Amino acid sequence: MIRTIRTKEQLKSFLALLRERAPGADPNFITLVNHIISDVRERGDVALIEYAEKFDGLKLKSSDLTISPDQLKEFAAKVDSTVLEVIREAIRNVTAFHERQKEQSWTLQHGDGCQLGQRISPLDSAGVYVPGGTAAYPSSVIMNVVPARVAGVQRIAVATPPQALSKNPTVAATILELKVNEVYGVGGAQAIAALAYGTDTIKAVDKITGPGNKYVATAKKLVFGDVGIDSIAGPSEVLIIADDSAPVDFVAADMLAQAEHGEDASAVLLTADPAFASSVAEELERQLATLPRKSIVEESLKNYGAIIIVESNDAATEVANDLAPEHLELMTRDNESVAAKIRHAGAIFFGPYSPEAVGDYFAGPNHVLPTGRTARFCSPLGVYDFVRRTSIIRYSASEMFATADKIALFAEAEGLSGHARSVTIRKS
Repeated sequence: MIRTIRTKEQLKSFLALLRERAPGADPNFITLVNHIISDVRERGDVALIEYAEKFDGLKLKSSDLTISPDQLKEFAAKVDSTVLEVIREAIRNVTAFHERQKEQSWTLQHGDGCQLGQRISPLDSAGVYVPGGTAAYPSSVIMNVVPARVAGVQRIAVATPPQALSKNPTVAATILELKVNEVYGVGGAQAIAALAYGTDTIKAVDKITGPGNKYVATAKKLVFGDVGIDSIAGPSEVLIIADDSAPVDFVAADMLAQAEHGEDASAVLLTADPAFASSVAEELERQLATLPRKSIVEESLKNYGAIIIVESNDAATEVANDLAPEHLELMTRDNESVAAKIRHAGAIFFGPYSPEAVGDYFAGPNHVLPTGRTARFCSPLGVYDFVRRTSIIRYSASEMFATADKIALFAEAEGLSGHARSVTIRKS
């Protein structure tokens, strides 16, 4: 079911396979998604209604694109009170963590009467995409809406495929708990286009965040620049570094949990112990038999899963830094030592009692993480993604006079005499 990698050649081939999963690489697919975006820009609601019929099999009117508060309450009423209380506690945990990320505006005095600084201000608006698909994603609502709220974004719009909320009432309940009052039943690339450029029903936003399928990921890539985005999210992934001190059933369960995200998800174990590797492979087979999403998990492990046998934990960290995984779990005798050598990871989970699921739902840190090796240069979604930083420059006349010749000299060195004159003219 799952490949075991023992040689450098096998490892090289597997790493190349993982890199091919990047979204939006097919030029024909990009052309298709670009057509959808252009169509929505030109025809607005009419295009959204036609795509709802084409992709979702629904005949809608413009008024159906908006999900009313009464509809949300009707859907949310189906959620068990114990589940609702867990959602509320998760919101509290995520809010408490993100409150620590808030930045403050600042100023400093420089020279004679010169004041410099940085102003922190929230974005005016944000659009959050929530997938429909084969599973419910109330956690995605929390992880995207909470940092925007903490940042101070006043207008937050949620878009999710038609009928997704009736099928996934926990999502509706979470939207209500977060007091989001602008919700649209629009999915796919067309939803991203509507949020980016607006229609008669949907007003454009300044930034779009949230996960989605390859249509959504590619659409976000194409609208970037006209609006901000969180990232081009690729398939989800977990990398586990473990030795024989780790419970075999824990490791296998965590790999299977990752694999059930989808057939393109990746679950990888790195270990220096061949016997431990064999035990995990056997345990994967045993636990797989009882999973409801068995067919998806099986395909994921076959396509992008692996148990990689390395020479040592140091060798494991080298592979980990190359992969720059979205989720990195450490279950070794010396997790601190291993973690100290990790440079690239979206989130690090320490020890046998910190499974990825803790971070996905409840702990507090954001579960929107860089995928596909982008942890080399990207960070988890946070409050800082929903603010603008504006530089503040206040020069006094005396400071201008004192530095004008130096600034003019710099400008002339770049061949920009107009810049130089704009400074020296203030001395005359």
